[in-house]
Amino acid sequence: MEETSLQEDSVKHSAKTPTRREIYEAEVRRRSNRIALISTVSVVLSIVVLVPLAPGWEAVQRSFFNGRVFAETFPGLLEAFLMNVMIFAWSAPLIAITGLAIALCRDTRTPALFPLRLFGIAYTDIFRGLPVVLVIYIIGFGVPGLGLPRPWNSPYIWGTLALVLVYSAYVAEVIRSGIDSIHQSQRSAAASLGLSNQDTMRFVVLPQAIRNVVPANMNLFIALQKDVALLSFIGPVEVFRQAGVYKSLYANFTPYVGAALIFLALTIPATRYADYLMNKQNRART
Repeated sequence: MEETSLQEDSVKHSAKTPTRREIYEAEVRRRSNRIALISTVSVVLSIVVLVPLAPGWEAVQRSFFNGRVFAETFPGLLEAFLMNVMIFAWSAPLIAITGLAIALCRDTRTPALFPLRLFGIAYTDIFRGLPVVLVIYIIGFGVPGLGLPRPWNSPYIWGTLALVLVYSAYVAEVIRSGIDSIHQSQRSAAASLGLSNQDTMRFVVLPQAIRNVVPANMNLFIALQKDVALLSFIGPVEVFRQAGVYKSLYANFTPYVGAALIFLALTIPATRYADYLMNKQNRART
């Protein structure tokens, strides 16, 4: 009994004692962290000390970092940002549905539905090849120019349509890449169980494909939140346009800095969450 107990203690002790390799790797990590910390602090201190020494710093500070202007305009910018959030909220579901439909069109393998496949290819080629702002201009000014009655001449409707058309093409390609990542053996296995092509896509391929492309689509929706600001060119008063109004009113660029801070407060956490999802996905694959 005593020998068994001693053996168990020695096993536990050996399991807790780090190896020379683990000790070396831990030391390397500590040294790397120290170097990263020192270099980061050095860069930040250099910026804080050297930038104010520039000859035009006082003028830049008055024009872009005016505390009084910031305090007076920031509440209005927050209120205008609600319009960005609203446009994003009704655009995102439409983009997801349209992108999925286009991806399914591109993936169709039935000969009779080949025109749908051609449509999907043409759609993604056209709208991925056009700048977002150009599509917004063409649709936002072109369609209301037809003389449609209210509310069908609203820039909110046609600006949203422009975003949906462009971003659906990107989402469709991301979803299609997820569909292509599912091995053909899974389709074959589903067919051997008697599932039709539609059921195979619905119950076997799509659930895995959509789960695989969530991080990539998160990045697209982060970009969408920023590109909502482009609708200001055709009329909607969102945060970017409101910042321009304040800039003209105060003859100061500080409202643009306030708008940038609002965007960063939203996009940085979303970006970190997308990175978390991607790292989680990578760990699951290893």
